[in-house]
Amino acid sequence: MLALFMLVWFSTGLVIAFLAAPPITRAQQLAHAESLAPETGWLSLGDALEARARSGRHGEEDGVVAEGRLVRVAGAPVWLIENQFGRRSAISALDGVPIVFSPEQARRIADLWAEGADLVYSGSEEAPVGVRNAETLRPFHRFSARDGREIVVSARTGEVVQSATRSERALIYAGNWLHLFRWLDLVGAGDYRRAALSWAGFFAAAAALTGVILGFAKWRPGFFGRPTYSRGRTQPYREFFFAYHFWAGLIGGVFALLWAASGFFSTNPGQIFSQPTPSPEEVARYRSVGGVGAMASATSANVATLAPETVALSWSRIGDDAVLLAVSRDGERRALETGRTKAAFGEDALAAAVARLAGATPIAGRELLIDYDSYYYPNHHQSRIDKPLPVLRVDLADAGGTSLYIDPVDGRLLAKFDASRRVYRWLYSAVHHWDFGPFQNQWLWNGWMALWVFFGLALSTTAVVLAWRRLRRSIPQRERRALAAQKA
Repeated sequence: MLALFMLVWFSTGLVIAFLAAPPITRAQQLAHAESLAPETGWLSLGDALEARARSGRHGEEDGVVAEGRLVRVAGAPVWLIENQFGRRSAISALDGVPIVFSPEQARRIADLWAEGADLVYSGSEEAPVGVRNAETLRPFHRFSARDGREIVVSARTGEVVQSATRSERALIYAGNWLHLFRWLDLVGAGDYRRAALSWAGFFAAAAALTGVILGFAKWRPGFFGRPTYSRGRTQPYREFFFAYHFWAGLIGGVFALLWAASGFFSTNPGQIFSQPTPSPEEVARYRSVGGVGAMASATSANVATLAPETVALSWSRIGDDAVLLAVSRDGERRALETGRTKAAFGEDALAAAVARLAGATPIAGRELLIDYDSYYYPNHHQSRIDKPLPVLRVDLADAGGTSLYIDPVDGRLLAKFDASRRVYRWLYSAVHHWDFGPFQNQWLWNGWMALWVFFGLALSTTAVVLAWRRLRRSIPQRERRALAAQKA
């Protein structure tokens, strides 16, 4: 069973790494966004929040509003807001009324991604496979095209969260559904999925370690006059599958061990590693923003100054400072000074925000990075729109040597690393994804991963064949005949 499990895990890992369509990126969302083209009479964020408060129609989206984006969705102006818990919601920029996007509105959004194809509404659902942060975006509207493409739209924010062909969806299911045990969610056991992954990774790592030890113990390469096996063989097996299992394990067993062990650590067993993002309470201290009243003075920009390619106005506030950014389709962000917003957050303002977050912990240093480092970097499917530069790194003088990565343009806390999280980065991400140093080159990474995944597949396939043969031999001849007769 463990050999079969390893074969499935390597196969689905191959699908995730090379074949399955990656999640929709920020760059793709901007490319398909509607032009903003602001009109007079649209409410500023503060006015929209006040109108919502007066209407009494608010609830789970309440809290510290960390960010707000003015966009045009299905032709209408909408403020998309996110609170300190990461919960997202939409309110009208005309009257402040909370919005839940209808199937008709979602269809207009999906049409921008359909490239002229006729769409059919497939219904509403809670959590499509392969959608990240589904909890903050559900429910979803699903649309299908005749060519097999499906487009999934969040009813909460109007964002397209998945656009995939039939074959891409099959690969998403084959990868995420099997590799990450998503099938447990479908049978009502989603709460046990992390524990199941953790134990599976532990037993797979133990099996790989045992195989590596036994393989190297039996290896006789003949170095320094050491005797080899008969006829000069350097391994003890003559039979095809035994021999290839031995060599696949000897060459690729260490990598199989590394992948299994890093898969085990990816589940954060026993919560031995800290969380990768600041807690909601830390975000609230960092932002130091109250409720609606604290943002009532926020105003929109002079719309005449906006370029035609502008697709959003992004509002962000830290303490007493606020910025309003015009976001273009290509991801460029331009600050708009309105008299109540600034051109940018200064380093001193950001350092003061970090000081509020850190409390009594002093700041050890800060540096404006113009290039990525070992902890803040894009993966192979991301661009600088998804991982912006420059970024401000602020180091705290605490026991864990915490570093905070901050976008100096909009003030977002992008990442948080302490000592345990740095260990996690190398034990899991570096070993599992090989996303450091020279392996950030796409071609080198492709070749490196393909080579060792091939050895992993060879190792697990031969293990399944040998295990099946042993299982068959363990069944008495009489029982095998009875089983054959029943099948006949």
